Amino acid sequence: MRLHRLDLTAFGPFGGAQSVDFDELSAAGLFLLHGPTGAGKTSVLDAVCYALYGSVPGARQSGQGATLRSDHAAPGTRTEVTLAFTVAGRRLEIARQPPWERPKKRGAGTTVDKAQSLLREYDTARAAWKDLSRSHQEIGEEITQLLGMSREQFCQVVLLPQGDFARFLRADAEARGRLLGRLFDTGRFAEVEKRLAERRRVGEARVREGDSALLADAHRMQQAAGDAMELPELAPGEPGLADAVLGAAAVARSTARELLTTAHCARLAAESAQAAAERELADVRERDRLQRRFAEARARAEALQERAGAHREALARMERARKAQAVAPALELRETADAEHREAAARAARARALLPEPSADSGAAGLAAAARRAAEELGGLESARRGERRLAELAGERADLDRRERDDEDVLTEAETWLAGWDAVRADLRARIETAQEAATRAEQLDGRREPARRRLEAARRRDALTGDLDTARRTALAARERTQAARELWLDVRERRLRGIAAELAATLAEGEPCTVCGATEHPAPARKDAGHVDREAEERALAAHQSAQERQAEQERAHGLLREELAAATAEAGDAPTDRLAAEALEAEQAYAQARSQASALHPAREELRRAEQEHERRTQAQREAAVRAASRVGHRERLERERLRLEEELTRARGTADSVGARAAQLERRAARLTEAAETARAAQESAERLKAADGRLDEAAFRAGFDTPQAAADALLDDDAHRELQRRLDAWQSEEASVRAALAEPDTVAAAGQPPADLAAAGRAAAAAAERLRAAASAQDAAGRRCAQLDELSARAENGVRRLAPLREEYDRVARLAGLVAGTSADNERKMRLEAYVLAARLEQVAAAATARLQRMSSGRYTLVHSDDRAGRGRSGLGLHVVDAWTGRERDTATLSGGETFFASLALALGLADVVTDEAGGVRLDTLFIDEGFGSLDDQTLDEVLDVLDSLRERDRSVGIVSHVGDLRRRIHAQLEVVKGRSGSSVRLRGYRPSGRRGSGEE
Repeated sequence: MRLHRLDLTAFGPFGGAQSVDFDELSAAGLFLLHGPTGAGKTSVLDAVCYALYGSVPGARQSGQGATLRSDHAAPGTRTEVTLAFTVAGRRLEIARQPPWERPKKRGAGTTVDKAQSLLREYDTARAAWKDLSRSHQEIGEEITQLLGMSREQFCQVVLLPQGDFARFLRADAEARGRLLGRLFDTGRFAEVEKRLAERRRVGEARVREGDSALLADAHRMQQAAGDAMELPELAPGEPGLADAVLGAAAVARSTARELLTTAHCARLAAESAQAAAERELADVRERDRLQRRFAEARARAEALQERAGAHREALARMERARKAQAVAPALELRETADAEHREAAARAARARALLPEPSADSGAAGLAAAARRAAEELGGLESARRGERRLAELAGERADLDRRERDDEDVLTEAETWLAGWDAVRADLRARIETAQEAATRAEQLDGRREPARRRLEAARRRDALTGDLDTARRTALAARERTQAARELWLDVRERRLRGIAAELAATLAEGEPCTVCGATEHPAPARKDAGHVDREAEERALAAHQSAQERQAEQERAHGLLREELAAATAEAGDAPTDRLAAEALEAEQAYAQARSQASALHPAREELRRAEQEHERRTQAQREAAVRAASRVGHRERLERERLRLEEELTRARGTADSVGARAAQLERRAARLTEAAETARAAQESAERLKAADGRLDEAAFRAGFDTPQAAADALLDDDAHRELQRRLDAWQSEEASVRAALAEPDTVAAAGQPPADLAAAGRAAAAAAERLRAAASAQDAAGRRCAQLDELSARAENGVRRLAPLREEYDRVARLAGLVAGTSADNERKMRLEAYVLAARLEQVAAAATARLQRMSSGRYTLVHSDDRAGRGRSGLGLHVVDAWTGRERDTATLSGGETFFASLALALGLADVVTDEAGGVRLDTLFIDEGFGSLDDQTLDEVLDVLDSLRERDRSVGIVSHVGDLRRRIHAQLEVVKGRSGSSVRLRGYRPSGRRGSGEE
């Protein structure tokens, strides 16, 4: 970058408009910027920095706007800085105006105009300026991109503040690190350290989170297992936690299965005991019923015995009535008896016709006994009716069990079918995930190789293009060197000839009576005369100008040749000897491989999501399968209980309904049979009585009374009964007979008699025993179910813990790897012997380059005595990497730069600043810096050292640079002819250009 012109208006101490022509100043190569204290020398440099970056250096950058404006400026004059410069072959001009508080155009008071900026470029084709941007941000980005330096770097590289570098020499490693970090922009390496540390923290958090989830599963397993599991005394993140949890889970599962087996055996024993208790309860209930039946029969027999006298009287009364009836008037008795006999016989025939074959032939007594038996049997069918209703309910329950069994079979079949292919599905998904992860890793690796391959290809193309240019430049530089040598020889010859004729040239200036400038004599008896071929001063200056012009052209050609050689060396170093075609093929192959790996890696997230959904489906179906199995096991016991109850009820109902289809049909059958038998018995009895009466009337009408045993007919008439009384008496007699028959039948039953001989039945005790057995069965079933659930829970939690351990293994490996790398770059790892952070390591390399570049100039300034070297030794307990020592060739000792004297510190810091400028320039992209400024420090040097320092600065012109020195030292004004003087006055400061002119003249006028 070369500065051409700087225009200032109302800036800093300059109240008016001032211009600095850097092209004239730079023509001499070395120029001096001087003036009294407070005149504004530094403000010139501030203006350059403000024009480029919109702010001034260092602490002066606060309060931009108002503090930049000159207090000497007129109210209507706006502050403005315009800088013309060339960078990267482009001629640019940038103008900036800070915020300005000006008087209002209308009314009183002031108003503030916003800051303005303008960047424009000179178009050589049209020979005119064109505007590029008026945006502060765009202009700042454009300038930073063109220069390749931030404001801080520019102030350190172009505006060399010697005090800062003196402090740099005496600073500790931390302070040097901060300065170098700002200059070389090593924040990305610090960012790498932060990102690695953050990744380490994130990885540690993820590992701890996984271990916490594992411990949570372990606590759930401990809750499920009770006291059968002991948790490991390890915290999340500690090694060995996963193995300890899995081992404890295995022990808990084994113990739970043993408890499940024990509970199953206890349930079987409880079921056997409950069945025995139910049978015992049924036996006790039957014995109680028989004993109560026997007691009732005995009570009825005793009641019959108490009414035996009344029964005998009734029998006697009935007997007299029959006798009286027999002795009624013969005809009436005969006719009545005949009609009654026919009617009774018909009824008896009809009633017998409705009876089955065996009962139709029975007599009246037999029919009455059969009727009583049917009535008794009908009374015993009530419990059978309840059993029949229960049997219908059992059928509904069995149908419901069958339906649920079919549903669970469908669930099991579907789950088994799906789970049969689970291993293949999971393996396929995991294979897809691993393939995608490998592709992602491969893509990262390939991405790191793409940019080097592209750079090598570009370098190879530059190498091929520069090879031919270098040969042409070499021949051109050789020709320029030959022309320079010829011009130098001509100039020396002309100078020698002029020196030989210098006496004649001096004699030409002599005048009579005036002293000679050589000997002081006022008389000149024999002045020298010019001979033919005399060379005057103008001829010598023309030869010198030709020689200098040739030197400049030679230097320009050599610089061009050197630049081409450096560029070719850099391109060759980067590309190597590989052919361009092969590098192009390698770059294309790297791009294609990277694109393919990225394409394959894009399937990672979908595969993980599909695996997560498949695992959730597997867990759901496994749970459904276990629940269906548990329900099936519980239905087995329920079905067995229902089957036993059904068999018992069917056995009872079979006995109760006999040949009928149902108990209800049997009851209806018995009701009809009892009614028919009763009717048949009555009609048979009536028919028998009517037959007897008819026979008495027909056969022994005359002898009826005698046979009847009546003494008189009146007695027979008194003994005669009407129909109602006769039926009532007969009913009482029949009831007696029926009751007596029933009692005799009951007392004659073997089961009833046997039950009466046994101890009284204890229904309450048997019921309590059956209830206790049922409760024990329920407790055993509950214990078995709980043990089964415990096993299922432990199996599920163990599987989840194992899956968690497998998923956590890659995270733990990645965390270990990142932690080792983070410790290495942070300087805390044992592998980092010097405890150097990554940023310090990079800065140490840059400091080593700066020390090497500075040594080349320091040795010239110190007459070969001092050499700057970089040291990576540790200082005390601190970290190493940024030490800076000076080697004294006179003593052969290496010592700290803080031990240098004031003058030694100055030229050491100057050499360091120049070396740093070279390194930062190369780091910033190789932008040439053709204009440098050095601020103060020359007053601490002696004459010899000052000469050596100026020689070093003057040597910068070999690289076509111009150096501006800002100093108060008066001796520099005598040594440096090109000067920019800042003059201060009451109305503000102004600038003057003095001394060197490109034509070779020295001037002193105000510019």
